[in-house]
Formats: sequence, C-alpha cells, structure tokens
Amino acid sequence: MALHFSNEEFDQRQHRTIEQLKNRQLDGLLMFRQESMYYLTGYDSFGYVFFQCLYLDADGRLMLMTRAPDLRQAQHTSTIEDIRIWVDRSGSDPAVQLKNILDEFGCKGQRLGVEFDAYGLTAKNGQLLEAALADFCTLEDASDLVSRLRLVKSTAELAYVRQAAELADRAWDEACRLAAPGADEGEILAAMQGVIFSGDGDYPGNEFIIGSGKDALLCRYKSGRRRLDAQDQLTLEWAAAYRHYHAAMMRTIPIGIATAQHEKMHAVTTDAMAACMEALRPGRPIGEVFDAYAQVCDAAGMQAHRLNATGYSMGTTFAPNWMDWPMFYHGNPVIAAPNMVFFLHMILMDSDTNHAMCFGHTVLVTENGCQSLSNRPLDLIGV
Repeated sequence: MALHFSNEEFDQRQHRTIEQLKNRQLDGLLMFRQESMYYLTGYDSFGYVFFQCLYLDADGRLMLMTRAPDLRQAQHTSTIEDIRIWVDRSGSDPAVQLKNILDEFGCKGQRLGVEFDAYGLTAKNGQLLEAALADFCTLEDASDLVSRLRLVKSTAELAYVRQAAELADRAWDEACRLAAPGADEGEILAAMQGVIFSGDGDYPGNEFIIGSGKDALLCRYKSGRRRLDAQDQLTLEWAAAYRHYHAAMMRTIPIGIATAQHEKMHAVTTDAMAACMEALRPGRPIGEVFDAYAQVCDAAGMQAHRLNATGYSMGTTFAPNWMDWPMFYHGNPVIAAPNMVFFLHMILMDSDTNHAMCFGHTVLVTENGCQSLSNRPLDLIGV
C-alpha cells in the first residue's frame, strides 16, 4: 500500500477520534471530508466530488462507501479493509444503501455524528442523507471533530510540512528569477509549479494566485495572462504541497521603480508580521493575532486597505482550497498550542492609488512562540 504514515500513527489517530466520539456521546461518525479520510486512513482520492462516506464507530469499525473507480484507489492508498461500492444507475440513491449498511452494523436508534460542513456533502447529497436516515437514527453535526484533532501536527506530519516549506521557497526563487519588465505571467506560474513537481510535491488545494497591474490587488485566481509592463506590480500567493501537507507564501514585487507608497505599505506589512508573530504564542487565543495585524495597520492609516482576517491553519487539505481551520479573525477563541502550523498573510490593497503590498509565510507554533518555516526574507524586491 502507498501509505505515507505508519500503521501505528493511523491507529493512534483513530483511537483519539474514538475518544472524542465517546466524549460527545456519539456512537459513530459519518465522514464526508476528504481531509478526515486521509488523516485517519491514508485514503487519497478526489472521489469525494461524488457521494462518498467513511464510517467509524465507537468500537473501531471502519467502512468506506464509494464508487467503483475508487475501489482500487482505497485499496492502494489506505488502511481501509471494508470497502462498499454503490452503483451508478438511473435513480440510484447511495444514501439508502448507506442506511442499509448502517442497519447491518446495528446503528438503528443510535446517535451518529456527521461532517455536514464538507465539500464532499453537497446540499443535494445532504438532503438524501437526512431523508434516508430520518426515523432511523439521530444525526448530530460533528464537522469539527476530526478537524480539531488535525490541528496539532505529529512529528511525521511536521516533516512533510517542512518539506512543503522548502518547495515553497524554491518556487519563490523561480518567481524572483523571472519577474521583470516584459515577463509573461504564465511562464512565472509554470516555473513556480514546475519546481514543486520536480521536488516530488503535489498539486495544491487551489490554484496559485497571480495578478499584476490592477489585478495585483486581487486575492483570488482569475483566468487570463498578461506581460508585465516596465512600471508594474506583481502579487503572488502560492502554496507548495508535499504528501498533501501545505506551506503557503505571499509576496508583492514592484516592477520597475518601487513607489513611495509601495515602500510605506511594505514597512507596515513587515511591522504587522512582527507583531503577529509576537502575538502567536501557545496558550493565547488566536484572535489576538488578527488584533495585532489590525492595530499596526490602523495606526499607520491603513485601516481602509487591510482585510478582516490575516491567515489560517495549514495542513493536509484537498481541493477546492488549501485554507484549513481555524482562521485568524477578531475574537476567535481557539487557543494556540505547540506544533500547530499557520499561514500568516499581511495584506494591504489600496484601491485609491492602485497599490498592493502583501507578504506572508507559514509559521510553526513552538513552546515559547512561533517561527517561520520559510528561509526567505521579507525584503522588498524591485526588478
């Protein structure tokens, strides 16, 4: 089997999940998040775009219900032994088949947790699930159960995160090599993603974000490429993935001469990064990290140009995005702990003068604070 962790580590993860089931007085968990399936068993697939469910009960029973194309995928990449296939045909209702399996397991009348907050459980499939299990068992939202367990990384997981961070640094080196007046955005993207693939990396959870000119103020990928002007700006946000573990970075590069506004905004973002890294400490609520970002930006007169969040957890995530739970925003009560991994992004977008300045990197919470996993500086680079 193509497993990236030992059987002992998977056993420990499943045991901790079962402990949480018992603490919440749940008899089992219906998982629709691919991240949960990968974390608990190694199962690696994009088959979650269809109806697919991994079931774990308080006695340790595991069962995957999926489609035929994922049978061998599960056999090859996971520790799952009980794999059930639902058949594609007109009028097929996989939720009814799932109910029959659960009935076989003695789940009638039990309390089952469900990952309702999952890209693998569309509104349509959620309706099928609730209709099939109505009057059969009690369903309770347990979307956060495995996500909370995934937040603190093991030694093996951190090794993959560090490898991803190294690949992200190499991608930045490629961007620096190619960014110049007349450079093609597509060639920059190709080089950045290429160095990750050549380093045994994976596709990330979402597209690399690239924008120049006015599009340097965008925080999302959009289709279409352009060549950089002699006087321009280029914003890049990317994540390298290694064994599906992500490390993200973000930079804005002035093309030609950096303006005075670029330099001012860069000073604010670097000050904000220092303040956020000081605030990200074990035992403290992560909402304080956003407050540090906001205070620095607002004191510099940049309140109108900042965002309402300043980063999020990094881990093993699948499409459509690499953002993991939880996020840095005001009042978030989640307590930071050692071996949590986060992406800190200091984003400023000045639409009044059409200036962008965005700097970010992935950090690891330590026993006493946090440290950057990137070895590249936050210097303002002009080309």
